[in-house]
Amino acid sequence: MQYSQGSIGRIFTIRLEDGDHLPGCIEQFAADHDVQAAYYLLLGGINKGEIVVGPEDPEGRTIEPVLQAIAGAHEVAAVGTLFNDETGTPVLHMHATLGRGQDCRTGCIRPGLDIWLVGEFILVEILDSGMLRRKDPESGLSLLAKE
Repeated sequence: MQYSQGSIGRIFTIRLEDGDHLPGCIEQFAADHDVQAAYYLLLGGINKGEIVVGPEDPEGRTIEPVLQAIAGAHEVAAVGTLFNDETGTPVLHMHATLGRGQDCRTGCIRPGLDIWLVGEFILVEILDSGMLRRKDPESGLSLLAKE
């Protein structure tokens, strides 16, 4: 286990609009406002994109993602974190549950999703976290690590 202690900084309430693309719009917002670490919540709608629904081989060391397309308006509830990588670039890690009618899917939004109509995004800045995302050579994932 690795851990750090920080404190709460600014809190941003962000209204994402129809067609805004995740994760890019939030990563750009973080860069523009010098947010280096945060946790967040999202409620709203998603229209289209892809999510990661698991690794191809759950026992494998290198992660090959299984992608699932999202088409049409879906309700969304999501939670996640944002930390800078080793180059100082904000990287969003968000898992979302998407529902439409009787269908429900959950996964990582890293490949990208478009907002449908509105997304209410609450971002809580973490100050002095001492953590960043560092590429793990074995899995290929960007994992939290101490600076």
